[in-house]
Amino acid sequence: MTTAMSNKWDAGQLRLSPGRRRSDTRMRYVFTAAGVTTLLITLLIIYTLFKDAWSFFWNVPKADLWTIGWFPRRGMYDIKTLFVGTLMVTGVAMLIAVPLGLGVAVYLAEFARPRVRKFLKPIIEVLAGIPSVVIGYFAISFINPNVVTWLVGGANKAFNIASAGAAVGILTIPIIASVTEDALRAVPMSLREASFGLGARRVPTTFRVVFPASISGVVAALILGVSRAIGETMVVAIAAGAVGGGLFSTDLFQPGQTMTAAMAALGFGSDQVAGDGLAFQSLFFVGFLLFLMTLVLNVLGDRLVRKVREEY
Repeated sequence: MTTAMSNKWDAGQLRLSPGRRRSDTRMRYVFTAAGVTTLLITLLIIYTLFKDAWSFFWNVPKADLWTIGWFPRRGMYDIKTLFVGTLMVTGVAMLIAVPLGLGVAVYLAEFARPRVRKFLKPIIEVLAGIPSVVIGYFAISFINPNVVTWLVGGANKAFNIASAGAAVGILTIPIIASVTEDALRAVPMSLREASFGLGARRVPTTFRVVFPASISGVVAALILGVSRAIGETMVVAIAAGAVGGGLFSTDLFQPGQTMTAAMAALGFGSDQVAGDGLAFQSLFFVGFLLFLMTLVLNVLGDRLVRKVREEY
């Protein structure tokens, strides 16, 4: 009897006061409204994007979508020029960001001493905060004249895809390094200790035990890096060189055009783009294609992460 009364008293003590219940209810409504508002804004953006993109696709002569280059003010909307340019910039960026980003992450997570880690990690994260316009001018003032043209004599001395991709790769390094390091440090210490107990040293343990165990996080970091490279605007708008348009080219060492740079160059200064009547709507069409690219990339990346994820 006494035990039952004691349990009843304890349960009563756990009940919230009416004032706290009302406060919790109000906050639940506030957070629910915030989530619904975010969803509605996202749907409105997608609707506007799709509506204007469809209007452009319906009215544009289909032959204008496959021409010698991207010159929207002249009625030439060659999509392959933008698509290939975007892939080239992203490819160059990943060639730089993946080895450096993964290398930095492995060093910080597995080899660096605590003092060194505390010193280096903020420096790497500060790199992500440098304005992309600064990196763009760094590309045309240092990377192109001192690196690209020095390595390749026939490269354009003012602007080219290679220097733009290198600058985008620099911006992508902190993202890959930070996410990968978090994934590596999330691996249980017991796996490392088991490997050491079997006689393995630090390097084999890192690359044969820790790295495979964190592969889902590494894949997520690479997906984020690719998305970052595809979506970069100011660096390629400054360093790639094709401001008003661009001819179709697969030469890394000549000026080129990407999706984001094309949108920026066409939309600067006015909401009514001068030139061909469909030039303004082409902004939404390119934006919708870019949205589809990143959506497909994220969906495939999410499925891959789920497939290789391991739980401990």
